[in-house]
Amino acid sequence: MLEVDVIGHERLGAGAPSPETIGSWCAATAYARGVEDGHLAIEIVDEARIAELNAAHRGTAAPTDVLAFPIDGVGAHPGPLELGDVVLCPERTADLREAVVHGVLHLLGMDHEHDDGEMLALQARLLARERP
Repeated sequence: MLEVDVIGHERLGAGAPSPETIGSWCAATAYARGVEDGHLAIEIVDEARIAELNAAHRGTAAPTDVLAFPIDGVGAHPGPLELGDVVLCPERTADLREAVVHGVLHLLGMDHEHDDGEMLALQARLLARERP
């Protein structure tokens, strides 16, 4: 079973998807990549915090929509995977579900900047499924 911690959910405001719904998006994305067990965290932050993280880790001093910080990656590991953290900025995100799926795919080793379109194609297929 995939365990998902949603940190800062209150920043999403009224009417936002529940932490359980966000967790189900993460689980469906991980399952599509063959991962059924593990742990990841989704953190909701403001523009200042994501800009700080973007500058520190990617050398770009500007806010962005989503950052991913993988830990174990995908492959043979004893026990459940510690997948890592996805950091989301709702002010920079047009579609929260898309940002979650995108970030989790990065945690699972996919990189749209260096592949031949596989990541974005899988993302599109996942997003085309009926929303939970």
